[in-house]
Amino acid sequence: MAERKPKVEDYMIREVVQIPLNYTVKQAVDLLISSEFHGMPVTENGRLVGFITAKELLRTYKTPDNPIKDIIHKGTVTVNPKMDLDDAARILFRYGLRNVPVINDDSTLLGIISNLDIVRSHIERATPNKVAMIKNFLETKHGVSIIVRRKIVPVESLRPTQKEVYADELLGRKEEIKRGLVEPIIVIQKNDHFILVDGHHRALASKQMGVRQFSAFVLEPSREVELGLERSAEEQGLHTLEDVTIIDGSHHPLVEITTRLLKDVQLDIKNE
Repeated sequence: MAERKPKVEDYMIREVVQIPLNYTVKQAVDLLISSEFHGMPVTENGRLVGFITAKELLRTYKTPDNPIKDIIHKGTVTVNPKMDLDDAARILFRYGLRNVPVINDDSTLLGIISNLDIVRSHIERATPNKVAMIKNFLETKHGVSIIVRRKIVPVESLRPTQKEVYADELLGRKEEIKRGLVEPIIVIQKNDHFILVDGHHRALASKQMGVRQFSAFVLEPSREVELGLERSAEEQGLHTLEDVTIIDGSHHPLVEITTRLLKDVQLDIKNE
């Protein structure tokens, strides 16, 4: 049976900030400034009638009392919620758009899909490959069969297997979670707790943010097995997430690479 392809409705933002058609230029500018967006859909009675960008508003800033209905382009590129996410990504790329409104057959605005949502989907879709590798390794090493289920697991029931995490990466993961990137962690079911295999920064970030549950791929062995990483965690005194050490003095490798590249770029500019 073929795996279901991700749809626009799986990743679109449903709570959309929108500009009423009867707004003035000033009202639209104030609303845009108070948001994190570079443009917004324009609606009338919940139906999409157009889209307005910051550039369009800049062109008319000298006439703040003019109605936006006189300056917006009627109609805009749209997608529907059942469209394959890859097709929506192609539309965003083809027209050089940051985001696209999602509407139904009656032109009712249902949400927004952005290029950030597309990136988020690809990051989340990479996780199953890790799951398959871990599953195959455990089945081969221990001679068991493993069922993989997608579940919501309690953060408090996670048993860590990694002694240290980086403070900068922890902060980065918090920002990702705030923006809606919920890349599932990978755990192994063990009686009343879960052995955390992949996702220590995510798990600890969510705990510090007060999140009590997190999405996970749960590997369920057909029988009880003694895991090397579980034995190693026990030897290191790792029983709860509180036992994980947060390193402040050095950077996560990803941040080190990014910082080094930035420094190199700055150096090149100075040498020109």
